[in-house]
Amino acid sequence: MGILLEPGDIFLTRGCSFISKAIRCITRSIGEKRTKVNHVGIVVQRGDIKTAIGVEALSKVMRHTLWFQYGPPKKDLVAVYRATNLTAEQIKDIIAEAEKHVGKKYGYCMIVAHLLDWLFLGVYFFRRMIPGNKYPICSWVVADAFAKVGKDFAVEVGMATPDDIWDFIEKNSDKYKEIYSLKLLGQE
Repeated sequence: MGILLEPGDIFLTRGCSFISKAIRCITRSIGEKRTKVNHVGIVVQRGDIKTAIGVEALSKVMRHTLWFQYGPPKKDLVAVYRATNLTAEQIKDIIAEAEKHVGKKYGYCMIVAHLLDWLFLGVYFFRRMIPGNKYPICSWVVADAFAKVGKDFAVEVGMATPDDIWDFIEKNSDKYKEIYSLKLLGQE
């Protein structure tokens, strides 16, 4: 596995489960092309595809190897991108902010708020009422960590979805470098 992941890299996933498909559906904006990803996290410790450690919000915010969560026999597709406009100090601050959330329970109520906002044609109303820092979801953890150093994904932290982060990265190839394209882990 010759690909080396670095702290601050963003990984995005596309799952096969009903929940993954539902998340892709409710995070899609009106008139937007089909959503490609439904989950996001941050690499916090350097390593190759099998050893790099990430932080992500699952049933709670967890710290583990990407391989453990997404390696074979798992069928989720994974992509990894690296911001090219961050200093070493900014990366350190992003990692520290993401790590602060480890152990917090997942914000299931935020998913319900996303659904309600989607039913009201994407308004940012219900999500605004729920404090993401107490019960975070995946995109909130990533958006909050990057906001710590003044970076955003062209949406407010509480409004960010995995699709927003994906779209921003895809539109800003001058700021993000693809490290691993959207495919199964270990597929070279």
